[in-house]
This record gives sequence, C-alpha cells and structure tokens, in this order.
Amino acid sequence: MKTLIVILGPTAVGKTDLSIKTALRYGSPIISCDSRQMYRGMKIGTAAPSDELLNSVKHYFIGNLELSDYYSAAMFEEEFMALSSSLFKEHDTLVMCGGSMMYIDAVCNGIDEIPTISDDIRAEAVNDLECKGLDFLCQELKERDPALYNTIDLKNHKRVVHAIEVCRQTGRPFSELRTNSKKERPFNIIKIGLNIPRELLFECIAKRTDAMIAEGLIEESRGLLPYRNLNSLNTVGYKEIFAYFDGIFTLEEATEKIKRNTRVYAKKQLTWFKRDKDISWFDPSDTDAVFKHIDSLLKSDAISTCL
Repeated sequence: MKTLIVILGPTAVGKTDLSIKTALRYGSPIISCDSRQMYRGMKIGTAAPSDELLNSVKHYFIGNLELSDYYSAAMFEEEFMALSSSLFKEHDTLVMCGGSMMYIDAVCNGIDEIPTISDDIRAEAVNDLECKGLDFLCQELKERDPALYNTIDLKNHKRVVHAIEVCRQTGRPFSELRTNSKKERPFNIIKIGLNIPRELLFECIAKRTDAMIAEGLIEESRGLLPYRNLNSLNTVGYKEIFAYFDGIFTLEEATEKIKRNTRVYAKKQLTWFKRDKDISWFDPSDTDAVFKHIDSLLKSDAISTCL
C-alpha cells in the first residue's frame, strides 16, 4: 500500500531539514501542512523553506494563497486528498511536513463535513467580533450551543467565530454536527515526531527569531502593513512587529515578545501532539534512527501486502 510519511513537531525543532532528507531518500515531493506558509509575501515571518530548498525538492502548499484568501483545515483535507491521489500514481511514498495541528489531523483522521459558510454570514460574524466584541459572541454561543460553550476555548476568537458561523448557517448547534469519527484512508500513515529538550528548543526559537530580524522581517512586515487586519497576518511575528511600528514596543521588546509567544505556541503544539499515540518520537539530528524506523515499517507493509 502507498505510504504517507508525516514529519511533525514544535516550531523551530528542525522539521524542514529532515523533510528534505526524507524526501530525497524516498524519492518523494513534500506537501507542506503549515497554515501560514501557504500565504504569499510571508516567507521570513513564517520561516518558509528557502528558494534553494524549494528547488531541491518539489513542494506543494507553499505560497499558494493570497493574503485575503479564506482557508480552513476542511479545505486542506479536500485538496490534500485530491493531490495525494494524483501523486501516489507516480510515488510509493509521500512526505508531509509541518506543525499545524488541525491540518495534520484533517489529513490523518479526517474532520466532520461542515456546511460551507456563506460570504454574508462570515462577514456578519467578523463584523460582530470587531464591533461587539468576543464576549458578545460567547454569549450567543452559550445560547445556541451550550454543550460546545462548556468545552471550547472561549479566548480563541477564531474557534468562537467559526462556531457562531456554523450555528447561524445551519440553524443547529455546532456540537450536533461533530461526530469525531476517524475516516479510512487509502494509504498507510507513518508519523515521525521531532523533539529536543525544552531548553534547547527555546534556544532554537531565540536564534531563529534573531535570524528572522537579520534577514529582513522588519522590511517584510512594513510591506504587509496595509493588510495587517487580515486573518492571515494574525500570527506570531507579524503582530509584534506591527506593535513596534505603532510605538507600543521598542524593537528589542518586540523581538522578545516574538520569542516568548513562539515558546507558548511550541508548548501548545507539544501538548496537542503528545495525545497521539501513533507518533514515534526522535531527536531531529538522529536521521539514521528515523530512516531505520521508516524502513522497517515500509518493509513490514511490503511483506504483508505480498502475503
């Protein structure tokens, strides 16, 4: 059976380098599952692969969206399944790399089919958030879907807004539409998780942040200022630099905020991934162990297929 190799882990741990090595070893293209690297014009702030790396291996879902485009995990699942079906005709293995938790789950487990949200309802929900505030939407969610209200992160405005959109679109509680049933996939999945000791990961985050500043994050962010209110730019790195432009932070303070907020995000990623018992964990520098593990699973699958 065809096999998808998923390389995941916290931000700055070294996923990109290992994905390149893995793709070259198994003759595979790389499918990115980083929800921010999909947007054009955000290469430095999202640590997108360099042009040299992009030229060394074919990549998909890098810089494929406009900043104003709406995108979701459900859309990624649909597009991934169509793309992988085509690519598996030419490749026995595919490599998927990234740290966007919902996108990885969408591919590996599938997500419930939620009705498409109309432009009018989406615009209305966003306007209510901006004009009436998050508390207003939370109160509406409590009335429309108390079960979800009691379990959702009420400080996560993206999830609250999406839940309200679904409730308004369907006239039903969002929680009634969620089955959380795992979908069958026509390919095997090997999950490779990368991690290093916490203090080393934080050092990597600090070094990468400093490198981003040196590579031109300030200039890149200045060019994105007209689009700062778009959802695509509501992300660590750009938000802090925009605050620097506004005079809220000095550059040094903004840089430290980026490092701190990236550490917080990395911890959230690890908490999410640690729930998945199908992930095999490795130090990113131990490529021999990673490849030995993958080879053993590919070999066992080949044997079982022959039998």
